[in-house]
Amino acid sequence: MISKSLRWLLPCVILAGAYGGYSAIASTEPEPDSAKPNKSLPVVTVSPIRSSNYNVVISSHGELQPVEVTQLSAQVSGEVISWHRNFVVGGVVKRGEVLFEIESDNYQAAVLQAQAQLASAQAMLIEEKAKAEVAKRQAKNLPQKQVTDLYLRKPQVLSATAQVKSAQAALKRAKRDLDNCKVVAPYDALVVARDIGVGQFITAGAQVATLNNVEAGEIHIPIAGFDSAFLPESYAGLPAKVLLRGLNTVEREGAIERDLGVVDTSTRMINVVVRVEDPYGISSDKTPVKFGSYVEVQFVGKELEQIYRLPQELVNNQQVWVVNENNELEPRTVNVVRAEKEFMLIAEGLSDEDQIVLTVPEYPQKGLLVDVNVSDEAIIF
Repeated sequence: MISKSLRWLLPCVILAGAYGGYSAIASTEPEPDSAKPNKSLPVVTVSPIRSSNYNVVISSHGELQPVEVTQLSAQVSGEVISWHRNFVVGGVVKRGEVLFEIESDNYQAAVLQAQAQLASAQAMLIEEKAKAEVAKRQAKNLPQKQVTDLYLRKPQVLSATAQVKSAQAALKRAKRDLDNCKVVAPYDALVVARDIGVGQFITAGAQVATLNNVEAGEIHIPIAGFDSAFLPESYAGLPAKVLLRGLNTVEREGAIERDLGVVDTSTRMINVVVRVEDPYGISSDKTPVKFGSYVEVQFVGKELEQIYRLPQELVNNQQVWVVNENNELEPRTVNVVRAEKEFMLIAEGLSDEDQIVLTVPEYPQKGLLVDVNVSDEAIIF
């Protein structure tokens, strides 16, 4: 009887224990917070802006070329007996240096012969003048009709004078040919090609070398249509910066010399010529820039008034974001007049009182209330 009572009592004890454990656990749960949390405002960083006048920088690229290329020829014929040690391909020679020399014995003999002919012609002239003086004195005792130019030996004097001038011209040519036996550099030059050697016989007029003038170089740079609008009225003589990009950037000073005067029919661009003095650094200690180098050229164009210069990432589809006096986002449509590398030049749509948003929220909306963090420095360009 007692065992039956225990079988019915045991399940009741287990159920009572379970209910007591549930009540204890439920009593330890925190009470639900009926109040909703406050949603924080998006934080944006803003900066005041200031307009200023700005000089447009025009940039283009081109190849450095020699101002002058000379196909060097000999003016006399003869055997080459020596040449300058720098008169080799890649060598640099200075203005007036003797590049090579032609055997000159025949030309020295020609000078001596011309000198002898001149002396003979001068002697004949002296003799004819003396005879003419004698005839002039004798003519005083003759009737006027008998005194003719032939009697006074005027034709003979004129002929002797002509012989002297002819001999002088022959001597001048002989001396010139003798001087031309030494072929000199017409300017500071880079030897591009040489077609002669010692012992070789060359004829007058034969091409013997190709020289590039290294006293100056020039770069033909194309100016695109959107850049040509910012060219000054007169740009000849404007200084230009020439940059050779590489492991170490080389910078040289140049100047705009002229434009080519025509519009390229294929690109519809104009081409401006920039001159660089002493590109190989022959007369200075400047870093050489070799012909054929592809360089960047920068020069200052027109001055734009009251311009805002903003980083490109702040301008999206001709629009920037500002924060108004109520700390609300406000889009502004702006007029971008020019893009220069990582900046946009803006002429209209902003004012000096605006606060430009530097950190735009992920989903910006007009009228969105924001928490403003003001940058320490204004964007002033």
